Amino acid sequence: MAIRYGAENSRSETHAVAIINPRHAAKQLIYERAFRAATLTAAILVLLILGGVAVSLLLGAWPALNHFGFSFLTREIWNPVTDEFGALAPIYGTVVTSAIAMLLAVPAGFGIALFLTELCPPLLKRPIGVAVELLAAVPSIIFGIWGLFVLAPVVQRQVQPWLIEHVGHAPIVGHLFKGPPFGIGILTAGVVLAIMVLPFIAATMRDVFDTVPPMLKESGYGLGATTWEVMWNVVVPHSRVGIVGGIMLGLGRALGETMAVTFVIGNAHRISSSLLAPGTTISSAIANEFTEAVGDLYTSSLIALGLLLFLITFSVIAAAQAMLRRLQRRGLSGI
Repeated sequence: MAIRYGAENSRSETHAVAIINPRHAAKQLIYERAFRAATLTAAILVLLILGGVAVSLLLGAWPALNHFGFSFLTREIWNPVTDEFGALAPIYGTVVTSAIAMLLAVPAGFGIALFLTELCPPLLKRPIGVAVELLAAVPSIIFGIWGLFVLAPVVQRQVQPWLIEHVGHAPIVGHLFKGPPFGIGILTAGVVLAIMVLPFIAATMRDVFDTVPPMLKESGYGLGATTWEVMWNVVVPHSRVGIVGGIMLGLGRALGETMAVTFVIGNAHRISSSLLAPGTTISSAIANEFTEAVGDLYTSSLIALGLLLFLITFSVIAAAQAMLRRLQRRGLSGI
C-alpha cells in the first residue's frame, strides 16, 4: 500500500514539475495559441465561403434582376424564346411540395419515434431503427426513379381517381383535387419528398425522445397516465427544441431536393389550383434547363432562381434558430 502511495505521489510530483517547467509551459502556450488560431480560421473560412456563394449568385443574377425588376418574383411566364422569365411558378412549386412533404412526414416521423422509444419490442427496436437510418442513405435519384416507375402509375390509377371522385367536390378543398389524373405532379412530388425527409425527422425525434430522463416518464405512468399522455404531456415538452430542430432539418432537405422532384413533378412552368397538375420547383427548373440556357439573360434568370432558393433556405434556417432560442428561453424560465 505504501509502495502504491509512493508511486502515485511520485507521478503527481513529476506532473507538477512538468507543468511548472518554463519550457513545457511555453510549449503548451504555443500549442494552445495555434489551436485557437486554427479553429478561428476554420470558422472564418466558413463565413467567407458562405459570403462568396452569396456574392457570386448575386453577381450572376444581377442582369436578370436589373432587367425584370421586382416583376421577376411576381410573373408566371417562362419563355426562353422571347426572353421572358418569371420565378413565381418555381417558387410556388417549391413551397407547396415542401409543405405537402412536411404535412405527411412530421406525423409519420413522430409515430415512428414514439413506437421505437415506447412501444417497440426490444428484439425489433434495433433492426427498425437501423432500417430508418439506412433509408436516409438512399440516393435521391433512386427515389426519383422509384417515384416515376412505381409510385406515379399507382397514383394515376388508384389514388388520384379516388381523390377526384370523393374529395374533388368538397366545398373548400375540392379545387385542390380536380383535373385529369396525370400521375405525376405537385402531389406526387410532395409524397416522394415526404418519404425522403421521413428518416431525418424520425431519427432526430427518436434520439431526442431517448434523452428524456426515465424518472419523468415513470412519474407520469405512476400517476396513471397512458402512453399517449406521457408522450404528449411529458416527453414532447421536454424535447420540443430537438423536435423543432429535426423538423427544420427535414424542411431544409425538402426545399433543396432536385433529382427526385425532377422525375415526378412534370416540369411545367405554370401555377394550377389543383395539386394533381404538373408543376416545377426552383431546383428542378435549374437542373432541367441550365445546360440548355442560351444567352446571358436566360442564364442569369436561372442563377436568379438559385439566389432565391438560397434566400428561402437561409430564411427558413434563421427562423428555425429564432424559434429554438425562444423555446430554450421558455424552457429555462419554466414557462
